[in-house]
Amino acid sequence: MTAMTSTERPFLNRRLAEFGTTIFAEMSALALSTGSINLGQGFPDTDGPEEVREAAVRALREGRGNQYPPGPGIPELRTAVAAHQQRRYGLSYDPGTEVLVTAGATEAIAAALLALVEPGDEVVAFEPYYDSYAACIAMAGGTRVPVTLRPHEGSFRLDLDELRAAVTDRTRLLLINTPHNPTGTVLTRAELTAIAELAVERDLLVVTDEVYEHLVFDDAEHVPLATFPGMRERTVTIGSAGKTFSFTGWKVGWVTSAPGLVTAVRSAKQYLTYVASGPFQYAVAEALALPESYFTAFRDDLLAKRDLLAAGLAEAGFRVFKPAGTYFITTDIRPLGESDGIAFCRALPERAGVVAIPNAVFYDHREAGAPFVRFAFCKQRAVLQEAVKRLKTLAG
Repeated sequence: MTAMTSTERPFLNRRLAEFGTTIFAEMSALALSTGSINLGQGFPDTDGPEEVREAAVRALREGRGNQYPPGPGIPELRTAVAAHQQRRYGLSYDPGTEVLVTAGATEAIAAALLALVEPGDEVVAFEPYYDSYAACIAMAGGTRVPVTLRPHEGSFRLDLDELRAAVTDRTRLLLINTPHNPTGTVLTRAELTAIAELAVERDLLVVTDEVYEHLVFDDAEHVPLATFPGMRERTVTIGSAGKTFSFTGWKVGWVTSAPGLVTAVRSAKQYLTYVASGPFQYAVAEALALPESYFTAFRDDLLAKRDLLAAGLAEAGFRVFKPAGTYFITTDIRPLGESDGIAFCRALPERAGVVAIPNAVFYDHREAGAPFVRFAFCKQRAVLQEAVKRLKTLAG
């Protein structure tokens, strides 16, 4: 017998009422039910370096991390993260007080927003945005203020005047993502300088999601916002092993920031997962010490895959925005005679045997994202070649 409830109040609280099942779950289920190639969700279809996987196996067998690891993360990983930031960017962090290990970047984002945002605070975020940003701002009771990245000369660009206009006396925090998912935009030094000056001028906190830091292409350069004057003490920088080492299921991320900010984020994080990914933390500590040749080869492999898929999408009739970073390509479907990306993506598995993600779900201003569709190229080359072959049928 099914239990009945006498209340008419919805089960889901109103802060989350606008968020249903994520588009990734819907499209991945569609890929399975239709036997389509899944270029929707951003996870690789091959594992990362064998030596890193074996490091995790070794940790498991040696009993390292099989029980609760320390709340801030194991010392070896915090030290490795600090060394990585110093070696690459000249950013010096104390592993004991300025590094926090999280259950992936997603938890880091949630913990940072829950810790730093009071109900009613405004959070400025670039749209299109990673979908968890909106949900985490809502859970914190904040007000989301989107600033739209718009197509300009083959890429999506930030309007700095629009950003300045979005900041009010109620603004608490800027939520920045570079390299940017889903558009592939990498913010320039000039843009980051302007953002830093605005944050200092208006005394804003900044949470910056830099999980694609090792995936920048062509002439693009990733520059952490924390390196700019006045920013280290007000910036929470988020990194992740999943995107860099192709072990997304391990869920190992981290936060680097000034001690007070790390303590605040840890205060929220300890009541989310408390700790996670014990043995994998040891493996990621070793991964961060891999030689530069690994990072170069990783980037070069993804660059070749980007070019393969971009060329195929163009031949299929899409307008292609070639990304300067990440492993996603945003396309415009209007040259195909389409304008509704959500409807297009729901029909695409039956039409071409490929799954993609409609960018509109990453916008508050849905109409601004309506004609754009995202494809992931972090797949085996043979898979991408088959996808391109299938998509070309759209061009007749």
